[in-house]
Amino acid sequence: MGPSYNEPMISREPTLERLAVARELLLTPFGLDESHLLRALSEIRAHKVDDADLYFQYTRSEGWSLEEGIVKTGSFSIDQGVGVRAVSGEKTAFAYSDDISEASLLDAARTVRTIASAGQSARVKAATQKIAGSRSLYPGTDPIATLDSTAKVALLEKVEKLARAKDPRVAQVMAGLAGEYDVVLVARADGTLAADVRPLVRLSVTVIAEQAGRREMGSSGGGGRFGLAYFDDAMIHQYVNEAVNAALTNLESRPAPAGDMTVVLGPGWPGVLLHEAIGHGLEGDFNRKGSSAFAGRIGQRVAAKGVTVLDDGTIADRRGSLNVDDEGNPTQRNVLIEDGILKGYIQDSLNARLMKVGPTGNGRRESYAHVPMPRMTNTYMLGGDKAPEEIVASIERGLYAPNFGGGQVDITSGKFVFSASEAYWVENGKIQYPVKGATLVGNGPDALTRVTMIGNDMRLDSGVGTCGKEGQSVPVGVGQPTLRIEGLTVGGTA
Repeated sequence: MGPSYNEPMISREPTLERLAVARELLLTPFGLDESHLLRALSEIRAHKVDDADLYFQYTRSEGWSLEEGIVKTGSFSIDQGVGVRAVSGEKTAFAYSDDISEASLLDAARTVRTIASAGQSARVKAATQKIAGSRSLYPGTDPIATLDSTAKVALLEKVEKLARAKDPRVAQVMAGLAGEYDVVLVARADGTLAADVRPLVRLSVTVIAEQAGRREMGSSGGGGRFGLAYFDDAMIHQYVNEAVNAALTNLESRPAPAGDMTVVLGPGWPGVLLHEAIGHGLEGDFNRKGSSAFAGRIGQRVAAKGVTVLDDGTIADRRGSLNVDDEGNPTQRNVLIEDGILKGYIQDSLNARLMKVGPTGNGRRESYAHVPMPRMTNTYMLGGDKAPEEIVASIERGLYAPNFGGGQVDITSGKFVFSASEAYWVENGKIQYPVKGATLVGNGPDALTRVTMIGNDMRLDSGVGTCGKEGQSVPVGVGQPTLRIEGLTVGGTA
């Protein structure tokens, strides 16, 4: 057992601090040091490769869930391993092992270097070591240790008690608390050595309300890269209120009308539409292969004036933020669309090299057992100058959707489909009644050109997003202001 990282320590420069933690968890216990990493990388470099890296990871995670008034399950896991990759041209060879040892490291290195034997690429020169640049976007704490088990159970019981006390129609409460302590170490063929210590917590609340035989659901929650103390009484009350209010609102909902109409999206989590409809289409791999609707369009107008979209992995404490990405590159604040003009794509190292641009700090992987690819971090649209009330009041006949479930997109065509978890029918600027079952159907690039009003209330989501791509899931953030979009297709139930 090493020192606990909750005690005050002699403060070191953050990058060195993280490297020390990573060495202690990922190298020292297995009799490894930097010289072994260099040896494995030079094994790979014995053949011609364009790039190579080693990715060590230690993850401790815990989850508690409450249902029917009792905490039914507590899960706890520790996973660790190493992924070894060689890249030649656009070919990648990858091997991984949950056994961290010199033998398995060298074995994996010899396995992946065979990729290059047919390649024509230049040999990567042995490089002097470069420690990744310094920054500290979140504390290096182990969030699981920030509350004891009794307190975690009590927190979930409090959620249930509060939700049931809010309204007699609350029939069922489900709550979950999750924590993760993730330590990664990246060593690259160009000499880069980087480490990150990534805490992550999340509290989720789902409420089912019942009235006259009808049952409806509402949910809320949030989290980020910090300890469990974030979930104080005020935060718990907020989540419970949101979940209960959403369930009760849905009890009053009527079938959603269908057709093409004006849709106003609320701020925050509805930015998931932006994430799916636009964000995936701006990932480097799809654009390099020409399969994205945005391929080859840099410098062109792809959205209405006033639409500025960023992907920013550098926002403190956010679920989608990282000090360094999973290739050891620092995350960045990347402007993707500026005032409607396409400025750039998000890149990992491989696609950046092949497209002859710099990496943008977006190389991400689910774990050591997965290859990195270009992925979003926190993707959001900047605010405009309109008051949200004014935007809702401007709807003659249409939909106001302040909350969303999930969605999906076809990258090549840009077509998306989304379900609204909370939506209202609006006529002559006045909210008439809540509607149920509204799905928004559209085309991402096209929808962006139909934005006619942008609110001054930009906000990020509460910290709940998980993004899937090619079978890999990673935590992300989304955000946007209130937005008015013309002529979206609503697939209703009416």
